[in-house]
Amino acid sequence: MSSLETAGRPAAPNRTLAVAGVVHAVHDGYTDLIYVLLPIWQAEFGLSYSLLAVLRGVYAGAMAALQVPAGRLAEKFDGRVILAAGTLLSALGYVLAGFSGGAIGLCVALALSGAGSATQHPIASAAVSRAFGDVSRGPIGTYNFAGDVGKACVPALTSLLVTLMPWRHALWLVAALGLIAAAAVTLMPRIRIPHHDLAGPARRSLGDRRGFALLCAIGGLDTAARMGFLTFLPFVLQAKGAAFPAIGTALASVFVGGALGKFVCGWMGARLGVLRAVLITESATVALILATLTLPLTPTLLLLPVVGLALNGTSSVLYGTVPELAPAGRVEHAFAVFYTGVTGSGALAPILFGVVGDAAGRSWGVSCAAAASLLTLPVVVLLGRRLVPQS
Repeated sequence: MSSLETAGRPAAPNRTLAVAGVVHAVHDGYTDLIYVLLPIWQAEFGLSYSLLAVLRGVYAGAMAALQVPAGRLAEKFDGRVILAAGTLLSALGYVLAGFSGGAIGLCVALALSGAGSATQHPIASAAVSRAFGDVSRGPIGTYNFAGDVGKACVPALTSLLVTLMPWRHALWLVAALGLIAAAAVTLMPRIRIPHHDLAGPARRSLGDRRGFALLCAIGGLDTAARMGFLTFLPFVLQAKGAAFPAIGTALASVFVGGALGKFVCGWMGARLGVLRAVLITESATVALILATLTLPLTPTLLLLPVVGLALNGTSSVLYGTVPELAPAGRVEHAFAVFYTGVTGSGALAPILFGVVGDAAGRSWGVSCAAAASLLTLPVVVLLGRRLVPQS
């Protein structure tokens, strides 16, 4: 089993996983908090679907653009410093969002927050992968489960706070979570992985560049489906008659289901293999997204945890496969490239789907999300052929 270096001693894998999980929960909570705020910003600033998608895209775009640089910095310096600074910057972005007076101010604030979140995925996920070595697929699923706990708790907390105080004050309180997470990073073992340190899964990875490209393509399509659907979900529920507190609760139920999905599917991928696990989750995602368009409000609300399970479950299977296919055994760089692709897709897809929604209605925008998920299936089959020993 490989390990992180900490003052010349093997790092404690469980401590690495615990701290990475806390940081992941806060960053993913900040990322999906935007969906709760979209109806508020639309009402206050009169924004269109496409402009609301731009706000989401600015955050995801900043995060996508800086993940590779963050991964490279982690290969040269102590990743704890980079991770802590990024967490503080992400919190600062939401502080500034609370002071914003329009779309431009929100764009600047969300760009800063997204830039801070760019440090989390490549550094923390690679730390977990190296800490657990050949048995990292399950712990990576647990790490992703922690992220979805944040997705469930932070938006739900904010939904509650905005019923008690102005939304700006609620954001300032939520930003304090970033300070706590940044302090928790100091408990993580020192993270510095020189280029020559290719222990564990890095040295034994398949190094399959074409397979890695297919994996990134699946991740991009899966993220496009997830982000596109979540962008429209508050408005779909609103059209069915849901009040704002119910929308916040509904989003929380999606994220709770997603947390369970990432946890379960991470282990399912280790047992069933990438091909079967992803085919199951993506097929279910298509059917469930379309079901939310046709069902009345109450059945839709009851279905949302299952939607979340399928919607987010695929990602744990994909993340656990990154170390196996990392080109040249560079796990940190491979995670950075993979997350850049999926977050870039998450930035662009909602904008494109938003344009469709403005032109043809929200139902067509949601249908685009289902189509993106459907497109993963042939790509998964191609990848499965390259992973016969693993699947």
